[in-house]
Amino acid sequence: MTIRNLDKAFAPTSVALIGATPRPGSVGAKVLANLHSAGFKGPIWTVNPKYPSIDGERCFPSIKDLPDAPDLAIIATPPEAVPGLIGELGEKGTRAAVVLTAGIEEGNGLMQAMLDAARPYTLRIIGPNCFGIFLPHIGLNASFSHISPRPGRLALLSQSGAIASSIIDWAGNHAIGFSKIITLGNMGDVDVGDCLNQLATDRDTTAILMYLETVPHGRKFMSAARAASRAKPIVVVKAGRHAAAAKAALTHTGAISGADAVADAAFRRAGLLRVGQIEQLFDAAETLTRLKPTKSRRVAIVTNGGGVGVLAVDQLMDEGGVLAELSPETIEELDKVMPPTWSRTNPMDLIGDAPPERYVAATEAALADPNVDALLVLNCPTALSSADGAAEAVISTVKADRARHPYPKPVLTCWLGGETVMKARERLRAAGVATFLSPSDAIRSVGYLTDWHKAQALLMRTPPSLPDDFTWDAERARAVMVKAAEEGRSVLTEPEAKEVLAAFGIPIVKTVIARTIEEVEETARELLRDHKAVVVKLLSAEITHKSDVGGVVLNLSTPEEAVNAVRIITKRVERSRPDAHIEGFTVQPMIRRTAAHELIVGIGNDPLFGPTIVFGAGGTAVEVIADSATGLPPLDRNLARDLIEQTRISRLLDGYRDIPPADMNALELSLIRLSQMAVDLPSITSLDINPLLASSDGVVALDARVAFDPKQVHKSGPNRDMAIRPYPSGWDSTADLASGASVILRPLMPTDVHLYPEFLGKLSPEDIRMRFLAPLKTLPEEMVARLTQIDYARDMAFVALDPESGELLGVSRLAADPDHVEAEYAVTVRSDMKGRGIGWLLMKQIIEYAAADGIERLYGVILPENHTMLSMCRELGFVAVSSPEADGLRHVVIHLEPPASEEEAEASVGSQRPRLIPS
Repeated sequence: MTIRNLDKAFAPTSVALIGATPRPGSVGAKVLANLHSAGFKGPIWTVNPKYPSIDGERCFPSIKDLPDAPDLAIIATPPEAVPGLIGELGEKGTRAAVVLTAGIEEGNGLMQAMLDAARPYTLRIIGPNCFGIFLPHIGLNASFSHISPRPGRLALLSQSGAIASSIIDWAGNHAIGFSKIITLGNMGDVDVGDCLNQLATDRDTTAILMYLETVPHGRKFMSAARAASRAKPIVVVKAGRHAAAAKAALTHTGAISGADAVADAAFRRAGLLRVGQIEQLFDAAETLTRLKPTKSRRVAIVTNGGGVGVLAVDQLMDEGGVLAELSPETIEELDKVMPPTWSRTNPMDLIGDAPPERYVAATEAALADPNVDALLVLNCPTALSSADGAAEAVISTVKADRARHPYPKPVLTCWLGGETVMKARERLRAAGVATFLSPSDAIRSVGYLTDWHKAQALLMRTPPSLPDDFTWDAERARAVMVKAAEEGRSVLTEPEAKEVLAAFGIPIVKTVIARTIEEVEETARELLRDHKAVVVKLLSAEITHKSDVGGVVLNLSTPEEAVNAVRIITKRVERSRPDAHIEGFTVQPMIRRTAAHELIVGIGNDPLFGPTIVFGAGGTAVEVIADSATGLPPLDRNLARDLIEQTRISRLLDGYRDIPPADMNALELSLIRLSQMAVDLPSITSLDINPLLASSDGVVALDARVAFDPKQVHKSGPNRDMAIRPYPSGWDSTADLASGASVILRPLMPTDVHLYPEFLGKLSPEDIRMRFLAPLKTLPEEMVARLTQIDYARDMAFVALDPESGELLGVSRLAADPDHVEAEYAVTVRSDMKGRGIGWLLMKQIIEYAAADGIERLYGVILPENHTMLSMCRELGFVAVSSPEADGLRHVVIHLEPPASEEEAEASVGSQRPRLIPS
């Protein structure tokens, strides 16, 4: 369940308060006062059998006595009464409730009882244990807050009522308004993903702030967040950043891929902006309410104090910004009105006695300069100038600039000081000019404006193609784990782990098992014929980290040294782990590569977001070095490179002095192959390769550990625990046309973006109008990117390709609603290929997929003159429906037979061998 009936909570026309009371200081009394004072125009009913009336208004003894079913119910009663009240509300016809009551938990059975009571009616519940909700645009304050927020364009989702209350209080002093404020409480039903789905298309909301403590449903959250962030900026602060990682991790990956690292990876992948402190959330609110996001961050600084300007530049550099280089024309223009001692550069130091006129001139010049993307205006109080006058000068200039330009450049201000500048700050806020307490806050906020565009660029980038020989053998790897599971083990030995890596094409060092000391000697002698030295390692299923017990001896140049290493390792194990069984030893060549780097790469498993991919600096001190990054599979080359670049060691991998760069292609491919392993082998619980040796000669895995769930070893991919659904390659096929020619049908890939220019060039203007329901001369580059960057969890597109030329001949697509109940389809066939049956094939493919994916209804919106599409729809079983609006369009729908179970749906849309393409 996602947005079903949430409209009753987000836009109610009537409200009932269950548990209303006139008792001073009670929750019921405060909520009722807020409901009456905020300006809600619909009926507000109260329910409490103890009172015939409250504040002169009738109070109903029970829910069944209400004159009508309220759209939204607010419950403020003892916890034991809540499940029964929910059932009564559902029977009455109410479909949404906000449960303020605390004490409803899984442990006491009340949570489940409440949800069971709601289920027959699809009644949505916000809470329990929440602060309430605020809908300022319709005058609804259904909370026990001490203050009502003003209307605005900012939405707030908060798991904490205290945090929401603080933000509302702060916003009141900063003239910031809200479209919606939803406090989520314990998220028994409605969670953050549901709210993001609802807000993604909310016309009153232009940006979203979130305070989170946990995410209950990883896949739903990711799908909702990715959809919402494509439409509007989302800023999140998450508590619990330093929660301890798993205490008894079987692999290094399990230890370093902590919960917060995974959450950070999820936010990055979803295009969200994460901030660390609640104060930064305030700054983000100030910024996103006043200003529009911008692509570039070349900043000009206007100041009447040179020192504070220099500090602002330092902060700008720290935040990765760019100090704009003023054009010669700008400097020449300012020379005419500035004193001879002005800085003549950026920062523009207007001198301490700067009157308002200088601020006007500098601000106008900076906004007109094509080299400037954003402007920061600073003011330091002095006895020679007026802070109020400077503020008025900036306000007038900004207003004039906004009147001239539909997309004005962002202007951020900072009036330093206390009592002296308070009125100036108030004037700036009242005029809608973003103002901050310190230059560092203002500079950081420039990043909020640009980071969203950067996040969108990451979502839209087209990955480079993978090599044609990118192959793997999942069955070979699975067989290794099946055999280990049959022996009662859940951790692979090093040779077994390396065999799994080899099955996925990850280069490994040759490793030979020697059960006896004689075999060690003979193996060493054999390997030393081709190598200068060997390594001897302990082989024991009971000891995961060999280095911890001294189970690795390096750089052995003779067979005798190898034999001596066996004796040394045996004594060490007898001292530290006398209970462990030594199964033997492994012998492998000592790999020496000039200027090679020891790395760690691996697979983790998060309870919320599923499989994760880890990259970082490796070696025995990996947890101490703490230089790692976490990402979510599936990965492509772009995402793999991003993961690498998040670490400090990435700078060394780029090469320095006489050290050549590491082979980044090989390193990226290794991460992609690991990602494919996470897709294909759901039984893996954690894996690490440590070290993965990387140099200009490529990469090689020297050691590996794999832990798995023996109960899951027979399961094939795609991994159902993944937060992001991978590309479903099981839907690749070749279809024959009536003419005898054939076409390739397969799901759309992000790399197909290069096929679109030629495809669009061969579409007639009329066909473009038929597809997009509007006359378009061309499609913007960003729109084409969006067409190919789809979320396979809720969208799908199939392409028809010429098998010889690879040209794009046609596309069909569907976009499902967040409830995954119905989806809209669209089909486009190249104008010169129409009439050959390609559209028919694409339509049948999209219908078959929709049914397999559990979609119940597939609908389309068609221009009345598109007779070909209308005729095809009739033949395929679509029926015409009345238009919900008098839009002059034809609406058609077909009802599909969904799979019998979720498992059947997963199997249908999944793949026997899913190709690893991120959505």
